[in-house]
Amino acid sequence: MRDPRGTRGRRTAPTGARHDDRRRTFPAPEPLTGTQAASSWWGHAWVEALEDTALDQARLTRGRAYAGRGLVDSITITPGRVTAYVHGSRPRPYRTEIRLRTLGDDEWADLLAAVAARPEHIAALLDKDVPHVLASIADLLPTAGDLIPDCSCPDDGFPCKHATALCYQTGRLLDQDPLVLFLMRGMGERELLAAISQRNATRSAAQRASDAGPFPTVDIREALARGPLPMLPPPFPLPPAPGRPPAYPQAPGAPDPLALDLLATEATARAHALLTTGVDPIAPLTAWQDAVRLAAAHPGSGLTASSRALYRELAAATGRTPTTIARAVAAWRQGGSSALTVLESAWDPPAGPFDRARPALVAAGFPDFRPRDNHLSTATLQLRYGRDGLWYGYESDAGRDDWWPRGTPSSDPVEVLNTLLGG
Repeated sequence: MRDPRGTRGRRTAPTGARHDDRRRTFPAPEPLTGTQAASSWWGHAWVEALEDTALDQARLTRGRAYAGRGLVDSITITPGRVTAYVHGSRPRPYRTEIRLRTLGDDEWADLLAAVAARPEHIAALLDKDVPHVLASIADLLPTAGDLIPDCSCPDDGFPCKHATALCYQTGRLLDQDPLVLFLMRGMGERELLAAISQRNATRSAAQRASDAGPFPTVDIREALARGPLPMLPPPFPLPPAPGRPPAYPQAPGAPDPLALDLLATEATARAHALLTTGVDPIAPLTAWQDAVRLAAAHPGSGLTASSRALYRELAAATGRTPTTIARAVAAWRQGGSSALTVLESAWDPPAGPFDRARPALVAAGFPDFRPRDNHLSTATLQLRYGRDGLWYGYESDAGRDDWWPRGTPSSDPVEVLNTLLGG
């Protein structure tokens, strides 16, 4: 079968070093069972993109039967191409593929910036989930006409039953590992995580540079002049935050680089706190609060290999999941231990500021918030009232009840809401 419409021009992923994960081969899938070819919303979108293009529904039925009989061999994914050998009526299997365009540089820039900007998106991808909002930023998921099937069989149908069988089994593959979507569009998993980590590192470096100030100096001629020595200059001012330790290499027999990094970072952070306040901020924390604080102190939101290992270790030690750790980190960065308490504990606030919040929101043009416990919620926005008298902002995709801390807490709920909405 050949594509009757010809091929489309493709754009390429951003230039640079190509990693080994630009080509992934998955073992032959188990026979398709049940009525649904995919269980995730993005797997359904993949299958529907080909079904909506089909010119013959009968071939879809036969292709589904082929997938149910386990006739699809191992599947290879490369940028812009899904390939497999599919068995048919002849002894030699047919070489079948599904083509789609890769994303261009500007599309990748927009998509990576969106992922890096929100820790919940990163946590979702690492937890094998795809937030709906990412699919709307760039053409990550195919729509009708985006998938171009091709097969070495003599069938002129569009698509043939072999390509249909491959499409159904690919939908199941996407259920298991949605990062394959990014590979199809031109970027492997390691390349994706490295690109997002680089954006986070650039942002952190820019912040550190803006915080640095000039140090006091002594003129060299005054320092070397004969006569009484001048007064020593005052001690250097303390930096606004402790610095990051150097990168420790991995060497046989050497201590674990992540452990060394954590020890050095903890030492500098606690020393800085003692020098500036005279108080050890870690002493009053519970084991869970300290685990969240430790994860929040390391930039990357679980993206780099070291921070992902840290999230896994902390999750195992505290009996949580990496996603729970990531959500708690977002709360800690929002407002420390108080924000973590707001994330994890609902309560019934007394009459007062909580009751006055809804009229204030209505007066500001936000009449749709509904109260429950200490929460005021719409389908995608939520305000939580803390025991400290502050309001904390949250966001979720519509219909998912998956709330993530966002913005800066304030005693004014309207101010928090305007911050969430970019006002």
